[in-house]
Amino acid sequence: MKILTYARTIISFTVKLRSVFLFIFVAAILSSCGTKEKGSPEYIQSIKEWRFQRINNLKKEDGWLTLEGLHWLHAGENSFGSSDSNDIVFPENSIPMFAGKFIFDGDSAIAEINPNVTVYLKNGKPVKRIKLVSDAKGNQTILTYGNYSWYLIIRGDRYGIRIKNSESPLRKSFKGIETFPINEEWRLKARVKYYESPKLLTIPSVIGTVEEDSTEFYLEFEKDGEQFTLDPIEEGDGLFIIFADETSGAETYGAGRFLYVDKPDENGETIIDFNKAYNPPCAFTKYATCPLPPKDNYLKLKIAAGEKDFHGYEH
Repeated sequence: MKILTYARTIISFTVKLRSVFLFIFVAAILSSCGTKEKGSPEYIQSIKEWRFQRINNLKKEDGWLTLEGLHWLHAGENSFGSSDSNDIVFPENSIPMFAGKFIFDGDSAIAEINPNVTVYLKNGKPVKRIKLVSDAKGNQTILTYGNYSWYLIIRGDRYGIRIKNSESPLRKSFKGIETFPINEEWRLKARVKYYESPKLLTIPSVIGTVEEDSTEFYLEFEKDGEQFTLDPIEEGDGLFIIFADETSGAETYGAGRFLYVDKPDENGETIIDFNKAYNPPCAFTKYATCPLPPKDNYLKLKIAAGEKDFHGYEH
């Protein structure tokens, strides 16, 4: 009987001990979850909503996840179709083997569709011959066949045909992007500082082209007692920033990240919110033509905020 009583005591103690350890473990998890995100509930919710919309935009049927090809045109006729014998080869079983040709004169491109093939404009109208309006001019000409669409892009002096597939495997398998925990400490006040004369910005790209822009001012912000600056590009009603930092190539995409901020107010101030730093399209597909950070936008600062690198695609 004493042995039985002793055994029951040991079992009871063990159960209680396990319960204590379980309680401590759960409490630790809950505690760590509570410290992962920093900021007011309203701010944290606003960033979550921003990220939700960001993912939805990526997952659209014509979003960046649908890219499946990019082909540069040469002067003269460029045959296209899914056959390997074409100048521009579309993915296998995407469109007819011999769909037509692009006629490029160095300054503009015309699409001609073969007689036995029916290709549509995005508005649903069939088309046989059309001069292509590029993405550089807005309202570009988009041709479609089944799940596939394609249109003209201009990058520097290069003209190319970009191909998208609304049913691409990447879009269908996309689960989201890993991010740093939301931290309101990375929402920083920035001050406008004007250059004596407009500064020329040289902006290279992943495809080797170089674009030039200019800015009359830069943004200065402080983090952990140090001053940092960024050169923005005016774009519409806001400022576009291409930057890299000490997380680039490690935790975040190696070629830098993008960020939009509001234009300065009447006091010459704005907010740089690095929680909204996001990956360029090139982080998801090799068929994008992303700009790279201007040389003065490489920050000697580890910005542990915003999107991390995307590992769902093999570069």
